[in-house]
Amino acid sequence: MHELLIRAIHRANQGFWDEAHTIVQQIEDPISYWLHANLHREEGDDSNAGYWYHRAVREFSDLSFEEEREQILKTLKGEV
Repeated sequence: MHELLIRAIHRANQGFWDEAHTIVQQIEDPISYWLHANLHREEGDDSNAGYWYHRAVREFSDLSFEEEREQILKTLKGEV
């Protein structure tokens, strides 16, 4: 699962939003929900992003999309 989420982060950072979104939709996990929120925030859909932040038990982020994804990546790698 973590490998898929890492792939989703890399694809999002490369501009492949749809592919990243497809990956996170397949995973039922708080970290996946967090990334899902980040992707919807990037899309400009704050309402949907808020829903996914709530599911992830996270506050709505004010970091850049890339900074937040770096934070998610560190969490996946156990660095946080």
